[in-house]
Amino acid sequence: MPLYKTININKHSKVLIWKIEESFDTLSEGIELSPQSADRVSQMKSEIHQKGFLSIRHLLKEAGYSDSDLFYDEYGKPHLKDGTQISITHSFIFSALIISKENKVGIDIEKRRDKIVKIAHKFTPIEEYKSIANHDALVSKLTIVWGAKESLYKIYGKKKLLFLNHMYIEDFSFDTSSTTGKILYEGVTSEYDIHFQEIEDFTCVYAF
Repeated sequence: MPLYKTININKHSKVLIWKIEESFDTLSEGIELSPQSADRVSQMKSEIHQKGFLSIRHLLKEAGYSDSDLFYDEYGKPHLKDGTQISITHSFIFSALIISKENKVGIDIEKRRDKIVKIAHKFTPIEEYKSIANHDALVSKLTIVWGAKESLYKIYGKKKLLFLNHMYIEDFSFDTSSTTGKILYEGVTSEYDIHFQEIEDFTCVYAF
């Protein structure tokens, strides 16, 4: 399948989403990988991860870049050689990236699953959600909060942030499709806009 969706945030920033329905061989067509990337794909034991990796390269191509334009720093954060900000995500049958010429950005796609309720206490004060009686609504809301914090973590780009202690997501209603988030670390507070939308059984969240 070609590009699934484009979200134009502003004239400097956009989100590109790919739904992975192709075979590995089909995804390999029209994409030139660096020797390092080709080696990385060959060592992946999961075809899901291989296809996710290749679909990201197709999204890069859609954005006007190639695999050789992308590199990773010591913390594993992706960068583009021309200085454009980028963040990448992949979950099962969806992959996505966000790019911006002017803002730091982060993105996350998650499949909505019941297990997030069991682990919620590890990343958010769970008592804040006691009033949500509908289980599906609770799963949806927690998935958004997790995706928002994951996006902020990617923006910060280092390994020291704790989801429970250093990040805060402002409460929100589903119909607004947006909220704000803060990183509070070492006496510095940074605030970001957060947007979310549900795509089939998945939730896409991005921050800038």
